[in-house]
Amino acid sequence: MAKKSSCASCSSSGKKEKSASMALQDQLISSTLAKIKYKIFVMSGKGGVGKSSIATNLAAALADQGYKVGLLDVDIHGPSVPHLLGIKGLLDVDRGKIIKPKKFSDNLSVVSMESLLQDPDQAVLWRGPMKTSAIRQFVADVDWGELDFLVVDSPPGTGDEPMTVLKTIPDAMCIVVTTPQEVSLADVRKAINFLQYAKANILGVVENMSGLVCPHCSKEINLFKKGGGRELAQKYGLEFLGAIPLDPATVLAADMGKPVVLLDEDTPAKKAFLELAQKVNRMVRESFETVSSTHT
Repeated sequence: MAKKSSCASCSSSGKKEKSASMALQDQLISSTLAKIKYKIFVMSGKGGVGKSSIATNLAAALADQGYKVGLLDVDIHGPSVPHLLGIKGLLDVDRGKIIKPKKFSDNLSVVSMESLLQDPDQAVLWRGPMKTSAIRQFVADVDWGELDFLVVDSPPGTGDEPMTVLKTIPDAMCIVVTTPQEVSLADVRKAINFLQYAKANILGVVENMSGLVCPHCSKEINLFKKGGGRELAQKYGLEFLGAIPLDPATVLAADMGKPVVLLDEDTPAKKAFLELAQKVNRMVRESFETVSSTHT
């Protein structure tokens, strides 16, 4: 009986320590988020729709406009943000457990799972609890400092990572990315349903790969159809944030590790991304003002 009592005491002590640790981390998360004015969560219902490209170019465009921006890549198993920005090497850890983001420019800081791996080609074999813990740590233990925007790039689908982001950053405003084809739209409908179930703030829908502008004649080719994202937004009563065309410059920029919005030459994709950034900037401010006024 004494042994059972002792085991029960150890178990109770372990639970209290875990609870105290979680409470401390919650405080750190709240402290970090209090220094960030606007949080934007970019997600999609399926992979291969260019979600990371949207998140990266949106963050780069806002940073280029003079805003302080953080870009958080929580795609644990397939991070691509470092490649899109040409960022290499491991994250620095300062003062014990404080993580320093990678600097892409004076106004843009980046944290990605890849920057924690000794070997970028190493597979991350994690299940739900470990992914949840990592995402919370990306917010709690990273020295983001004072930011105007935090853009979060999520893996596709409606699994552990998106749910953890929404629970950790409850005031995040969500952008849903789709392509015009029905196979993508079907998955996006599930993603919107997920966000509605989670009572998330949905900013709107972006249609990526929306037509191809011929580099020779400048005429538009509807390679993957066009307009499905706008129709989806209208059906659900959501804002249509914009259409990003297929553009060879986007591929070249990604291979160079430079967002297309930062290229010197004007291209259809660059123009569309800049317009998207302007609209998102305006809408998050309006949404923030509306929420603030309803709580005063």
